[in-house]
Amino acid sequence: MTQGPLDVLETAAEWRHAGRSVALATVVATWGSSPRPVGSQMAVNDAGQFVGSVSGGCVEAAVMEEARSVIAEGRPTLVEYGVSNEMAWDVGLACGGCIRVFVERLE
Repeated sequence: MTQGPLDVLETAAEWRHAGRSVALATVVATWGSSPRPVGSQMAVNDAGQFVGSVSGGCVEAAVMEEARSVIAEGRPTLVEYGVSNEMAWDVGLACGGCIRVFVERLE
């Protein structure tokens, strides 16, 4: 589900207010061909719901997995997907670009 940045943050705040654990993923760098620009965000809650977009397709599924780990462990992480990364082919970012996504738990 793709929404504007304010919608993502508003939804994340609503989830937190309702007692859900939430992680926020933000595109912090891109190189070459990338599906979403720097600043794009996706929020994921502990029930597996998400809002927003950081890439598309399988990359988002991988970012959602990272978000669930961040929710559980509480430690932020910086992940990178690109053509030089073997995982890029696994998660579907074989378009010649690279993205870096910062994932943090909202408190």
